[in-house]
Amino acid sequence: MKIVTCYKWVADEADIRVDERNRTLQFDRVKYKISEYDRNALEVGSELQEKYGYQFVAATCGDQVEPSLKDALSRGPENIYYVNDEKLAQADGCVTAKVLAGIIRTIGDVDLVVCGEGSGDEYAQQVGPRLAALLGYASCTYVNKITVHDHGFLVERKLEDGVEVLEVNGPAVVTVLPDMNTARIPSLKQILGAKKKPSTRLTFEDIGCNQADCAPKLKTLSTLGTVMERKCLCMNADGLPIQEAVVKLAKQLDADGALV
Repeated sequence: MKIVTCYKWVADEADIRVDERNRTLQFDRVKYKISEYDRNALEVGSELQEKYGYQFVAATCGDQVEPSLKDALSRGPENIYYVNDEKLAQADGCVTAKVLAGIIRTIGDVDLVVCGEGSGDEYAQQVGPRLAALLGYASCTYVNKITVHDHGFLVERKLEDGVEVLEVNGPAVVTVLPDMNTARIPSLKQILGAKKKPSTRLTFEDIGCNQADCAPKLKTLSTLGTVMERKCLCMNADGLPIQEAVVKLAKQLDADGALV
């Protein structure tokens, strides 16, 4: 059985600064990391490989993703197939799914594709379902448990009103929740061993995509940081009784449009 985990190389949100003058986001000092959600997905692939001896590889795409290879390989994959191209700098979920689908077709004979629930930057939750549709695979979202069952998988989906258990015949694409596992921190041995593992760089031609396929459907005009303003009003500053202060507060909230 062959398992592919897809991951995204994203900006570390802890390094993003907000310009107080215009609320724009400053990325000049940002470092990058594997999306937290995708670390859980990589852990799923690693656990299935350790338990059942399956072949486990990873796939990614984007602009300047090569610095991610060592970190990703230290988390279990035997190989990483990736497309690194500046045309993917503004890739949306549609483009990302098309490129990843091309990579997975190039890998061939894939039984299970594991994705994070969403990405650590946009969290659009679109890539997994889109990928399943493009590949013609079964699709399962919000998965928090996977076990091998006969010729397929038994998955549990954590929903708002309960847990749904499904028997899925491969090939399939699953998106996993963060509470599915705790992603392990690679050991020194795993980090050093990652240097000896192969990685396979692919081009758009290799995966059957053209430049038109890489044109994003979604255009981001701007992204602004949130601003929290506090009025710091004291309702009983003049020593008003608590009942009168409550009435005064209710009138103020109503005037501010906070009450419906």
